[in-house]
Amino acid sequence: MARFSIFQKPLVLLSWLIVVVANTIVLSHALTQPCSSSSLQAHGIKVISPELVCDNATLTLASTDYGHTSHEKPLAVLEPTSLTQISKLIKLSNSLSTPFTIAARAQAHSIHGQAMAREGIVVNMTNLNRYRHGRGIVIVRNEKDAWSSYADVGGEQTWVDLLHAALEYGLTPVTWTDSLDLSIGGTLSNAGTGGEAFRFGPQITNVYELDVITGKGDYVTCSAKKNSKLFYAVLGGLGQFGIITRARIALAPSKPRAKWLRMIYTEFPAFIKDKKHLSSFNGRRDDKAPDYVEGAFLIKGWQNNIAFYPTQDLPRVNSLINNHTIVYVLELVKYYNNSTQAQIDQEIENLIKGFKFVPTFKFEKDVAYEEFINRNKDFSTILKTSGLSEAPNAWLNIFIPASRIFDINEAVFKGIVVKQNITSFGVSLIIPMNRTKWNDKMSAAIPDEEFFYLVTLLHIVTPDKLASTNAQNNQIMEFCKKSGIGIKEYLPYNKTLEEWKEHFGPKWPILEARKDEFDPKRILSPGQKIFNN
Repeated sequence: MARFSIFQKPLVLLSWLIVVVANTIVLSHALTQPCSSSSLQAHGIKVISPELVCDNATLTLASTDYGHTSHEKPLAVLEPTSLTQISKLIKLSNSLSTPFTIAARAQAHSIHGQAMAREGIVVNMTNLNRYRHGRGIVIVRNEKDAWSSYADVGGEQTWVDLLHAALEYGLTPVTWTDSLDLSIGGTLSNAGTGGEAFRFGPQITNVYELDVITGKGDYVTCSAKKNSKLFYAVLGGLGQFGIITRARIALAPSKPRAKWLRMIYTEFPAFIKDKKHLSSFNGRRDDKAPDYVEGAFLIKGWQNNIAFYPTQDLPRVNSLINNHTIVYVLELVKYYNNSTQAQIDQEIENLIKGFKFVPTFKFEKDVAYEEFINRNKDFSTILKTSGLSEAPNAWLNIFIPASRIFDINEAVFKGIVVKQNITSFGVSLIIPMNRTKWNDKMSAAIPDEEFFYLVTLLHIVTPDKLASTNAQNNQIMEFCKKSGIGIKEYLPYNKTLEEWKEHFGPKWPILEARKDEFDPKRILSPGQKIFNN
């Protein structure tokens, strides 16, 4: 049976074993329930290999994801034992008059079926862990300049495993997502953003080199200087152009401790002004710059995550929320080591001098670096104890131009979210971004302005509230469209062809040309519904 985890991110990589016999897919299987269904036969697939799995439990697991809202059943699931199988599989599909689609899946952290393949083949990338025999992560430390160090990482590996491997060498990746139980290939197929992106850019801009298997089955090593067209296509490309089997990730020196602050505001303009001030310190090697900046809002009556605050302060935090209906939280982290411990408090005071948070509502913790970076490791346990481990995820993630963030606060946060008061579990984040830290050659779509925000409504709801929450998300998107706010959706889904063209804007012709070159039969990542809508 396939071994997937459904608590992590979308779109990752594929692989399997295939032999062509007289223009027929010859695969194989050795289970008590062989892959010999009529649906497989109808697609010309003969079954003779242990890597192809068709039992109902495996197919059912591959038919859902973290969102628990989409269900698309594949014909089979491949449990790959080598990278060569990926190339053979894709080439075989290309050779057929009616190719079958292929979806790479690792942690399946998608929420709208992006890692599924209805009546196609899902490739369980996590099975490559066995193939690599513990060599899925290789750390290379540059002793002359630790900032020039890197890690060669299999696309199926998770960021938490990379964290642990890098820390053994006194190193760390510079940009994270808020959850580390995501695959390398999955986040690089989207962008990979978090509280470090304002300074270091998203994860896709911290990659030196990739190994990719294209939609034609070609195995290609690419970088900004070698096969650059494919390199830029794949990064943020939503799995449309190739499957990432290895990524060379930039590493930097790690520091053992983190000073972690949260400041609560009742006035949105002050909150935004102070957040933008922190985000202006974005030099890559600037020791005075904050290492992490995020924001959030807390709403009266919701299951707000306030576990960070001291127990004795929880009553007054809740009282502030209840009195103002909505409050805003500015989160700041600065890493330090033994040599800088003496001045870290003063450096932080210099950073926040003159800030207009509510007096006495500044809270801080001093924690180990790994504890902060992997702070959400127990989230799945929290969901389970709350009875929400299988609850639907009604997420909305949108990039907002900085010039329109006040419109979003008034019309969306207050006018829609607070007013409708559809209570949910989860977090609502406002994350600063600098366009200069992104590379426009890559496929990811972002707003035109130099400074923008990622607004994420990560709401986990009970089934009876799913329809109303989705309707609310649609209302937010419609408001942005009618108001001329040049948003870009992050982790986009379920668009018409015209909407996809609008989403990618000037990049659309480039992406079309890249698709024609690297996946002309439209085989890869059908769950995104872009070129095969």
